[in-house]
Parts: sequence; structure tokens; C-alpha cells
Amino acid sequence: MSKIKFELEFPIHASPTMLYQYFSSPSALGEWFADNVNSRGPMYTFIWDGAEEQAKRLVDKTDERTRYKWIEDEDPDSYFEFKIQIDAITKDVSLIVTDFADEDEMDEAKLLWENQIGDLKSTIGA
Repeated sequence: MSKIKFELEFPIHASPTMLYQYFSSPSALGEWFADNVNSRGPMYTFIWDGAEEQAKRLVDKTDERTRYKWIEDEDPDSYFEFKIQIDAITKDVSLIVTDFADEDEMDEAKLLWENQIGDLKSTIGA
């Protein structure tokens, strides 16, 4: 069964340049997303409570977006992405998170992202 794509939008009071660092740099990802993050080229290792998961960075556009794909995810179309969106009129900055989840895990996946982005906002003071 293929997963369902979803997007969440979070207003963030931070500059796009600063925000971008927090989802593209292993050390910054380790401040809010995982306990520790290591990278070697496009391969990232995320560590939570001693468990490791690997993801490959597929897209990296400076100050705009970064997309990753979990190596163990069998769905060939799934990924997770952080995208910075700037309102043309107000200049307000939003972070758009795109991810995929099974239908029965959708609410849990969205709640996880809400908690993670809450941690990010606390980390950067936004």
C-alpha cells in the first residue's frame, strides 16, 4: 500500500537563511530533530535513543528547501521535505513540511511534526 502525501505549514519568525541551517546542517538538525545527526556526503544518519535511521539528501537549495528520503522506506515515491515560503506581500516566513504516512498513521505523523517544529521554534527562539 502506498503512503499518502501531506503538507503542514508553520509560521516561523526567523530569517530564511537562519531557518535553512536548521534543516540542512547535521549539527543543527541534532539540536531539534534528533539526538544526534552525522553526514557523509548526501547520506545522513539520524540517531534517537541509540537507534539509527539513514536518509539520503535528494534536494538541497540554499535558503529554500531540503528533501530527504529514508533509506529503509520501501515506498519509492515518499520523502520528507522542509521548504521555506515567504509571503510576497507581508514577507512573513513559513516552513512547509511535506511527508508521507499510511492512512491509519496520518494523525500520529502530523502530531509528531507539530511537536518537532515546536522544538525547532524553541531552539531558535521563534
